[in-house]
Amino acid sequence: MQKWYHIFQRSTGLSPYIWVVFYILPFYFVFRSSTMYHALIGIFMIVAFFVCYLLSFSSKGWLVYFWTSVQILFSIAMTMMFGYVYFSIFAAFFIGNMQRKAGFITLYTVHLAMTLLSVYIGYMHANSVLIEQAPFVFVCLIAVTLLPVTTYNRNKSELLQGELNDANKRISELVKLEERQRIARDLHDTLGQKLALIGLKSDLVAKLIRKNPDRAEAEIDDVRHTARNVLKELRELVTQMRGTHVEDEIYRLRQILKAADIEFKLTGDPKLGNTSLLNENVASMCLKEAVTNVVKHSGANVCAIEIEQTAAELRIRVRDNGVGLGSGTTFYRGNGLRGMKERLEFVNGSLEIASREGTEIVIKVPNNLIQAKGEAQL
Repeated sequence: MQKWYHIFQRSTGLSPYIWVVFYILPFYFVFRSSTMYHALIGIFMIVAFFVCYLLSFSSKGWLVYFWTSVQILFSIAMTMMFGYVYFSIFAAFFIGNMQRKAGFITLYTVHLAMTLLSVYIGYMHANSVLIEQAPFVFVCLIAVTLLPVTTYNRNKSELLQGELNDANKRISELVKLEERQRIARDLHDTLGQKLALIGLKSDLVAKLIRKNPDRAEAEIDDVRHTARNVLKELRELVTQMRGTHVEDEIYRLRQILKAADIEFKLTGDPKLGNTSLLNENVASMCLKEAVTNVVKHSGANVCAIEIEQTAAELRIRVRDNGVGLGSGTTFYRGNGLRGMKERLEFVNGSLEIASREGTEIVIKVPNNLIQAKGEAQL
């Protein structure tokens, strides 16, 4: 249960100023009594009811049910003696916040039955206050009937939603952990032995280079062949991993540019049909880095992305109307441009940069991974 000093702000969801009406209203009913003794009893029950209400929120275990039951008794007494039925709304709300199903059903049934019975008896005895307030009493009875059920179901729904969110987070973490373990196993099984073999053969070549040059040359050829296979298997492994599509990246970049108050222009179809997953993933990362530079460093108010697909390659051009990057070799210093260049070189792509009335970056990747000439000569 919540602390008593939180009950009005957090539990009810209503402003304390609204609840002040319910604090003052019962005194109006009490002061209409015919005798001072009668009024004093009413004041005592009002104070006692709110004390029980606070104790119900600050208690735990069986005391919660005890103080709630006392609230119900005071509510019934106020209805019978003064025609003040509105305490039943307080009790109804609190009953709806019960967590145990058995306790909720028991208190809800008792409270509803006792409230209906007390109102019925009041009308049977021609209680003038109840008769005058008949429409409000009817609304109160509806609240006593529906409010606990609604509150209980809402709390259960929120609890289940919280548990579902926690479960989804745990599942997501387990999936990531499993993916890392799978990648580690694949790298170890696929590359570990061959890299160890390359190391052993390299040591052997160092020993044979002078004693037996012919055999050393044969071992070098074997090292080249093994290295090519390792590189090929590494690329195949990366290709099989979950990648980022240019179409998805464009959607995210559109939101980023909108948040940065930069106009976004797109030319071409971001949905690629011919580019391999590995190459598209590299292009997506480079595109993200290029647009991030526009947002952080360019000072531009317009960013245009052009996507051109040919039979051989994918070409993405990113242009802005900002301050530019400078000239010469400084293009590849900082701002993530060196990392972009290295990623593209891994898939035999290229990066071109121009700085004229802003900055233009052209990202080129082949549709399929083609072995570079240097690799063929390993």
